[in-house]
Amino acid sequence: MSRMLRVAVAMVALAWCWQAGAAQSAAPKGQRVHEWWHEQFPDKALNSPNAKKLPLISVKGNRFVDPQGNTVLFRGVSIGDPDKLEQGGHWNKDLFVHVQATGARIVRIPVHPISWRELSPEKYLQLLDQAVEWCTELGMYIDVDWHSIGNLKEGLFQDPMYVTTVNETFQFWRTISRHFVGNNTIAFYELFNEPTTWSGQLGRESWDEWKRINEDLIITIRANNPQAIPLVAGFDWAYLLTPLRESPIAADGVAYVTHPYPHKRGRPWEPKWEEDFGFAAGSYPVVATEIGYDSLARDAEGAVYGPAIIKYLEGRGISWIAWAYDVEWGPQLLKSWDKFDLSESGEFFTKAMKSNSH
Repeated sequence: MSRMLRVAVAMVALAWCWQAGAAQSAAPKGQRVHEWWHEQFPDKALNSPNAKKLPLISVKGNRFVDPQGNTVLFRGVSIGDPDKLEQGGHWNKDLFVHVQATGARIVRIPVHPISWRELSPEKYLQLLDQAVEWCTELGMYIDVDWHSIGNLKEGLFQDPMYVTTVNETFQFWRTISRHFVGNNTIAFYELFNEPTTWSGQLGRESWDEWKRINEDLIITIRANNPQAIPLVAGFDWAYLLTPLRESPIAADGVAYVTHPYPHKRGRPWEPKWEEDFGFAAGSYPVVATEIGYDSLARDAEGAVYGPAIIKYLEGRGISWIAWAYDVEWGPQLLKSWDKFDLSESGEFFTKAMKSNSH
C-alpha cells in the first residue's frame, strides 16, 4: 500500500471514530438533544382554506365597514382563556355553538401571558386555530386580546397571571400577526387589556409613553399583517380616552377600547361617559370590549345600568362585548356549565344582542 493511500485510510478511520465519539458524547443514551440550530419561531401562517370565508372588516373614518362599505357594529361576548377552558373540559365547538346562540357576532378571546408561556406558544396556537375554524364556520369574528392588567412600561402588574414584559408582548403580537395573516376571521388585535398605574401603586406611565409602545406594536403587527385592526386601550383600566383629544395614536385604521363598568363613575352616567370616552366615537371607531354587571342579588344598579349602557353605546355607534361567558370570572354571563344556563345579566345581554342586530 502506498504511503498516500495509507494516510488517506487513516484519515477516514480517524474521522469515523471522531464522529462516533462525538455522537456518543453529544447524545448519551436516554438524554434529549436540544438542536437549537434548527429551531424557528412558531409563527408559520395558518393557511386555512376558510381564511377568506368571512368578509374582511376594515376601518373607514369612525366606522367598521365590510367590503361593500356597509357599517358593521359588533355585539358579542368574551369567553374564558382557552387554556383555562381546556383544563376545565369546556374547550370544544359546543361552547362556540352556545355563544352563537346568544346572538353574538364577535367572540373576544383573552390570552393571559402566564397561560401563553406555560402552555407554550406552539400549543396555544393550536387552541386558537381551533377557535378560528369554529368561529368561521359559525359566522363569528374574533378579537384576540393580550389579557394583562398593569403598567407594561414598568413591568408591574395587578396579579401574577398578568405578568409580562415589553419584549414578550412584542413577540406575542409578532407571532399572532404572522400566524393569522390573511385570515379575515380575526377582526381585531387588542394590544393590551387594561393599562393602569393603580394610583401610583404600579409606578408611573405617561400617555406619551403608552402611546409610543402602542405605535411600535402597530408597526410590528402591520409589517406582518397589513390588514390588521389594532385596538388601543385608554388608561384607568381601559376606561378613559380623554388623551385622544390632544394626542391620538399616530397610525391609520386604528380603533380604541373602553371598559365602562357601572362602578367607574357615579350616576348619572351618560354625561360622564360622553366626556370620558363617548366623544371619541365622533372621530374613531370605538369598541367597549368589556361591559357587564353582577346579578340583581348583588348589584341593584344592574337593572338600570344594563339598559343605560346599551342605549348609550348603540346611539353612539360603539361596538360592544359583554364580559364574561364563564361561570367563574365575573360579572358572569353563565350560572353553570350545565346546559349553559345564563345568569340574569347573561339573559339581558343575549336579548340586547338579538334585538339590536336587526
